[in-house]
Amino acid sequence: MKNKMKKLPYAVAFILMFAGVNAALAQIYPSRPITLVVPLATGGSTDVIGRLMAEGMRAVLGQPVIVENTAGAGGTIGVGRVARAAPDGYTFLIGQWGTNVASGAIYSLHFDLMTDLEPVALIATQPFLIVSRKTLPANNLKELIVWLSANKEKASQGNSGIGTPSHVGGIMFQTAINTRFTLVPYRSAGQSMQDLVAGTIDVLLDTPAISMAQVRAGNIKAYAVTARKRIAVAPEIPTTDEAGLPGFYFSFWHALWAPKGTPKEIVAKLNEAAMKALADPAIRQKLMDLAQEIFPPDQLTPEALRAYQKAEIAKWWPIIKSAGIKAQN
Repeated sequence: MKNKMKKLPYAVAFILMFAGVNAALAQIYPSRPITLVVPLATGGSTDVIGRLMAEGMRAVLGQPVIVENTAGAGGTIGVGRVARAAPDGYTFLIGQWGTNVASGAIYSLHFDLMTDLEPVALIATQPFLIVSRKTLPANNLKELIVWLSANKEKASQGNSGIGTPSHVGGIMFQTAINTRFTLVPYRSAGQSMQDLVAGTIDVLLDTPAISMAQVRAGNIKAYAVTARKRIAVAPEIPTTDEAGLPGFYFSFWHALWAPKGTPKEIVAKLNEAAMKALADPAIRQKLMDLAQEIFPPDQLTPEALRAYQKAEIAKWWPIIKSAGIKAQN
């Protein structure tokens, strides 16, 4: 008992020393450039939003925030890289519903989405647009559904890869209209949009961030927004309720995470930088121009992100598993 009592002060001293080191690191953080990992390829909304957040956070943190795209396996390679990174605040992640919720039900992960990452902040949520190649004969959503049902042997729908929101949303769209057709995976939303514009594929569920420029240019057709209300950047596009597919809603969100064990003081600095970036009028306007609905301030805390992600996993994993969506990895 005496030996144990003698060892106790040393243990306490070690804990206090470790806490002191963390506090000292947080005081000088950041002292060099920071890497923001985007776990998907360039050209998609995650990449676009990541670059906007990097721009806004750089101004607050006083150090460059370098965006690095680490794509593959539905974003799991990039997420895994951050989960294994040093917890020093110099590597963090922008993820989304597909990479940090759906992937856990689709892939056999070598990390835990809830326990191997530290939540930093929610960013924004967005719906999809249902769009098609411009030469497709349907001129509204009802006509599109009829055409897809009549041409299911040859019709094709693109997506950004297995487990991505466009893949899961696309399967749900097929279920909602009670038909099946070919699903074509791509490495990014940008690549699938290129093929839609070229007429190689027929249909996409894609974000306004990627779709609207092509809609405005007359290169593709837009039929509906997968939300309860119209979007400000394209108020002329009806909702699925209005267009003939009532109750079909699909939106997905983005957020920031750091590696497990990142000191709370550093997480707090990253959170503060994210909140200030989202409060910046120029950044807010750019996000809203991409049809992003920014979360209110009381939902931008790490604790709010942890609770939100946990609730999303509880909601979506049973739906994804019952649909039989599974990666062969």
